[in-house]
Amino acid sequence: MGEARKDALRLNFDRKLELEFHGVKVTSDAGLLVFRELDEALGLTTMINFCDNRKGRNTQHNIIALLRQSVHGRLAGYEDTNDADRLSVDLAMRQVVGGRAKERTAASTSLMGRFETEILI
Repeated sequence: MGEARKDALRLNFDRKLELEFHGVKVTSDAGLLVFRELDEALGLTTMINFCDNRKGRNTQHNIIALLRQSVHGRLAGYEDTNDADRLSVDLAMRQVVGGRAKERTAASTSLMGRFETEILI
């Protein structure tokens, strides 16, 4: 019995994303884009089933976006949520988080702290 032939895993990078040099507008976390594409190809963060019990009209980020920010922040070497305010405006992190963060900002330190202590635990 031979092994079943599997197609190679292919990543599709967002073609809207442009890499340009702009001096002070620099991210040190552009490598996260590869992790995000792998996450998307394998469906890792979307396979986790969280119940979103948040109520109200002020919810800006969905649970998957918060999970992505938490996981990819750890992959980038940030050990806790203390850097979330700085990362919320980082272009690479905003792209990784997706959704509303692409056009505006990712989650703040206080929101990430609440997410990690109330939902992840």
